[in-house]
Amino acid sequence: MATHARTRLMDTADALFLAEGVRAVGVERLLVESGVGRASFYRHFASKDDLVVAVLAERDRRWRRWLAEGVDALGRDPLAVFDVLAADVERGGFRGCAFVNAMVECADADGPVHRLAVTHKRAVTDFFAELLADAGQSEPEALAGRFVLLMDGATVTVVRERGAEPLRWARAIAASLMT
Repeated sequence: MATHARTRLMDTADALFLAEGVRAVGVERLLVESGVGRASFYRHFASKDDLVVAVLAERDRRWRRWLAEGVDALGRDPLAVFDVLAADVERGGFRGCAFVNAMVECADADGPVHRLAVTHKRAVTDFFAELLADAGQSEPEALAGRFVLLMDGATVTVVRERGAEPLRWARAIAASLMT
């Protein structure tokens, strides 16, 4: 069962890590911003990396549920993934993909942060494959990999361009790949 201090730490870390980056936010800042003491921090997390993994695991759970609900609301069309993401960008405050960002910052491919981010991307690929199979697409697993490539590239481009248009471009390219 999560304690109030753990919840405050995770909520604070989630917001700061996405806004400023995992490595840019130190433990001292997390303690000040969350109002949690050092002893309490270390009761819940052995290290900052353990906190990063916990935050990303929770974000993965919430994000994939949010995406599935959004796609379901649009009729489970595989292309709806791009629509849901574009709508999120248009709401403002978009900072890119937390998992791509974490992989870049925590480049150790054997580390727990990188492994968790890879697991997230595999789950998103599996979600696309399920949608594509349900839509009657041949070779849904291979096509799903291409869709994730388009999604990730568009997401990074959104950060640079500061608008949802790259996701619409990716959607159009994805549509052209469907049979």
